[in-house]
Amino acid sequence: MESLIKFVESEFIQKKDFPEFSSGDTITVYYEIKEGEKTRTQYFKGVVIQRRGTGATETFTIRKMSGTVGVERIFPINMPALQKIEVNKKGKVRRSRIFYFRGLTGKKARIKEIRG
Repeated sequence: MESLIKFVESEFIQKKDFPEFSSGDTITVYYEIKEGEKTRTQYFKGVVIQRRGTGATETFTIRKMSGTVGVERIFPINMPALQKIEVNKKGKVRRSRIFYFRGLTGKKARIKEIRG
């Protein structure tokens, strides 16, 4: 059964080549939005909190601050509306899921940048 699922995923799901990113990185995601008959591109820039899943079901969560309110959005990596992903900064974190980042404010909410 599992081999059948892997076969269907490899045959029918289109793989897009996005840059490598992990939790702690600041990325910009460009995705398409349909409003009635019009389509437009919108972007969401924030810190990656987690990546989870594998293959067709892989998702990543991005958190950004909109004023004083934190906004999180979950994107499936194989979403057809995803156009491109840009990695703005590589962050140095010790965990793969940085949920503690939700409770931090001010200067504590900064993530050290890896320059390379």
